Amino acid sequence: MAYQNLDQQFIAGQWQPGRSQKMIQNLNPYTQDTIFTLQAASTADVDAAYVAADKAFQQSAIKSVELRQQILQKLQHVIQVRQDEIIDWLILESGSTRFKAGLEVGAALSIIQESQKFPGQIKTEQLESKDPQRKSLVLRKPLGVIGVISPWNFPFHLSMRSVATAIACGNSVVLKPASDTPVTGGTLLGKLFEEAGLPAGVLNVVSGAGSEIGDYFVEHPIPKMISFTGSTEVGQNVGSKALASPRIKRLALELGGNAPLVILDDADLDLAVELTIMGRFMHQGQICMSTNRVIVDASIHDAYVEKLLERVKTVAVGDPNLEETIIGPIINQSQIKKHQQIIQSAKEQGAELVYEGGIEGNLVYPHIFTGVAPESPLAQEESFGPILPILKARDEAHALKLANDTRFGLSSAVCTSNIERGVHFTEQLDIGMTHINSISVADQANAPFGGEKNSGLGRFNGRWIFEEFTRTHWLTVPSE
Repeated sequence: MAYQNLDQQFIAGQWQPGRSQKMIQNLNPYTQDTIFTLQAASTADVDAAYVAADKAFQQSAIKSVELRQQILQKLQHVIQVRQDEIIDWLILESGSTRFKAGLEVGAALSIIQESQKFPGQIKTEQLESKDPQRKSLVLRKPLGVIGVISPWNFPFHLSMRSVATAIACGNSVVLKPASDTPVTGGTLLGKLFEEAGLPAGVLNVVSGAGSEIGDYFVEHPIPKMISFTGSTEVGQNVGSKALASPRIKRLALELGGNAPLVILDDADLDLAVELTIMGRFMHQGQICMSTNRVIVDASIHDAYVEKLLERVKTVAVGDPNLEETIIGPIINQSQIKKHQQIIQSAKEQGAELVYEGGIEGNLVYPHIFTGVAPESPLAQEESFGPILPILKARDEAHALKLANDTRFGLSSAVCTSNIERGVHFTEQLDIGMTHINSISVADQANAPFGGEKNSGLGRFNGRWIFEEFTRTHWLTVPSE
């Protein structure tokens, strides 16, 4: 049976309308039909949600290690049972292709399974004491209340990545999903955790306009930490607000990217083309790790471009519900206008548009540019769409310089027939993640996920997120 009340706020275990005068139109990105209209959350709802979360934490609602493990195990089971329903919601609300939606649910299940290790890791460690009369101990504790702000591109996984791990570590959570995905990034998680037996108040969901509750959500005195996933520009504002508030907060920021796919002169061109197609065009390029530019050695540039142009003609664009679709709809009209401006500006600045797929409604077909200047906005900024600039490198040293010549540093890929050469190249990248002979889009629940420079702060997944979502407390006691 499908869940009810997904168009409401979830506060202190109760489903209720928001108290804002603003309404959020939840639209299907492909058809532009209205799914429902949601009464947005107000600052009063944010207050209520944070108070409920704090009360649940203070009353030790999930202090029990066994209870947290049971909830996570039940949550995993519930998602497996409801997997088809969740996939359908991702297609309907976020414009995910069926292929991408399946990957997303699988990634969320992996993070939940990884999180099941965390409750048992909240333990006391004894250090060597420099004072023979005293014992030196390190207590590991939950932080308290964590505010989570999630994006619309991978709403289910990127909400679950913070929410499940925070709860596994003994924290309570207030989740603010993106307005474009209030269900798959927000209320759906509330329903799933509710079905898994999570005590009231441990997870609260408030869906509201960023202009009304965004800053207030971050500056609020209750949360000890803000976990944000989204654009660099918004993330910088979140960081400044969190650090300027009366209570300085911890930050976990996963921000924008400008991932290069570097194709060295010994690369298998057929492989390079496939890495390009999936790395750039999966989920319409709306992925922070998406291949945002290709850097190819001049000696193989023309042959690579020729193969790529033949292959891109076969990429299926259209209905995200169809199994064969690779490129579905862009999330909203605002993003469509942004893509139109990027394409027009690139033409005006001298880049050659060698493949122009066109734009129909919310569908942006592939657009491929060559002769792209490294300093141009097309090469320097994240397009978040199926627009691909190709840069020509004189040699390996020049390719490395081009790869690092960006304010971002999230993900990357290197294509080469010599793995040792690829590893040596990777060691010189100022980037958080690199995949040799694979696409730039990758995420494993036990591996550190995060970037350098303007791509964020901290790392998600595995022991790295455990460190982020807990705190240490040094204690000494008489040795007797």
